[in-house]
Amino acid sequence: MSAARRRVLIVVQNLPVPLDRRVWMECLALRSAGVGVSVICPKGPGDSFYLELEGVRIYKYPPPPAARGLLGYAIEFGYCWIVTALLSILVAVRDGFAVLQACNPPDTYWALAALWRPFGKKFVYDQHDLNPEVFLSRFGTPTGLAGRAQLAVIRWLERRTFAMADRVISTNESYRSIALSRGNRRPEDVTVVRSGPDTSVMRPIQPNPELRQGRAHLAVYLGIMGPQDGVDQALRAMSILVHERGYTDCHFALLGFGDCLAELQELVLELSLGDYVTFTGRVGPDKIGEYLSSADVGLCPDPKSPLNDVSTMNKTMEYMAYCLPVVSFDLVETRVSGGDAAIYVPDGDLAGFADAWAELLADPDDRERRGRLARDRVSAELDWAPQARSYLMVFGALLDRDLIGTHTDNSAAKRDARGNDYIDLDDDAALSAFIRTRTPVG
Repeated sequence: MSAARRRVLIVVQNLPVPLDRRVWMECLALRSAGVGVSVICPKGPGDSFYLELEGVRIYKYPPPPAARGLLGYAIEFGYCWIVTALLSILVAVRDGFAVLQACNPPDTYWALAALWRPFGKKFVYDQHDLNPEVFLSRFGTPTGLAGRAQLAVIRWLERRTFAMADRVISTNESYRSIALSRGNRRPEDVTVVRSGPDTSVMRPIQPNPELRQGRAHLAVYLGIMGPQDGVDQALRAMSILVHERGYTDCHFALLGFGDCLAELQELVLELSLGDYVTFTGRVGPDKIGEYLSSADVGLCPDPKSPLNDVSTMNKTMEYMAYCLPVVSFDLVETRVSGGDAAIYVPDGDLAGFADAWAELLADPDDRERRGRLARDRVSAELDWAPQARSYLMVFGALLDRDLIGTHTDNSAAKRDARGNDYIDLDDDAALSAFIRTRTPVG
C-alpha cells in the first residue's frame, strides 16, 4: 500500500488543533497505528499556517470574524468551506490521503467528500454535535416561515452528511440512536467513540493555593462560553451563594472563551462579583491541570435543552479525572458520564445549584467520597484507551488493514511533562488529604 493510501485528512472548523482535545487524541491514535495524518483547521492566536507536531501535519487558515445572524453564519460557513477545499488540494498533492474525516459543526463538508469521492476517497463523519438540536436549543421551535426554512436547510445538510458517509462516529449512545433513526444508517456503520480523557496523563498534580485568591475554596468552569452553555447561570448561582447565602469564602475561575465572554464579564460586574471571579481566557493543558488540581468543585451549568440533554460534556469527565466532585443540572448524558460523582439539580433551579455547591464546600467527607468515585469511574469506564481502539477499527475497515495502536501509559510517572509532581493515587492517605484540602501533599 502506497504512503498516500495510508493517510487520513481530518477537517475541523470549530476549534484549532491541538486545542481540540478529542481531535488531537484521534490524530495521535492514528499515528500510533502507523497511519499518516494531516489536519485542516482554523488558526488560534499566534498560530502559523503550517505546523508538524508529533508527526501530524497541521494546516491552519485565518478564522472569519465572529458570525452574527443568518447572513453572518452563511458567510462564515462559505468562507471556511472554500478555504478548506483549497487546502485539501494542497494536502492531496503534498501528503496524499485515502480517507477524509469531517468533524461537525457545521454539516457542510459532505460536499467536500462528494468532490473527492470520484478519486476514491472514503468519508468518515465524526458527529460532534446535533445541528438541528443546536438550532432548537438557541432559537426554540420556529413558527415563522424564515425560521422553518432555516431549520429545514439544517436538517437537509445533516441528512446529506449521513448519506455521504462511509462510516459514522458518534460520541455517545444518544447520538448513535439518532444516526440510526434520523440518519437511516445501518448499526454496523455507526461506532461510538466517547471523548474520554487519557487518565494516565490527566491526573492531579500538587495544587497551587494561590489560585484561590486568598479564599478557602475554589470552584471551576472549563469550556466554551456560548449561548447554550449556561455559564451565566453559574454566575447567577454564585450571586445567590455570596449575596443571599452569605458564603464569601469561595473563588470562581472560568477557564475558556466563546461568543458570550464579554457579556459574562459584564454580568460579573452587574452582580457585584468582581472580587470573586477570574476569567483566564484560552488556556492549555498545563493551566487546566493546575486549576483542576487546585479546585474543590467542578461546575456544569449547561441548561436542559434538546442538544445538551443528549450531549456528552467533556468538562464533566475532565473534572472527574482530577478527583473533582461535580454540580450539574440534571441531563441524561451527564448522568451517564458522572454517575454518583455529581450532584444533579433540576434544570433552572439556581437556588438549588447554589445550595448543592455550598453543601459540597462545607462537607469534606462528601467531597472525598465523590472525588474518589469520580476518579475511579473515569479511569475504569471512560478512559480514552478503549475508545482509541474503537476509533482505529473504523479506519482499519476503510483502509483494509489491521490497525493496532500503541498507547503510552504514563501512570507510573512521578511528574508531568512540565515537572509538576503528581499526587500518588495509590497512597490512600495522601489521596484523602489532597481531595479534602486541595493543598500540597508532602
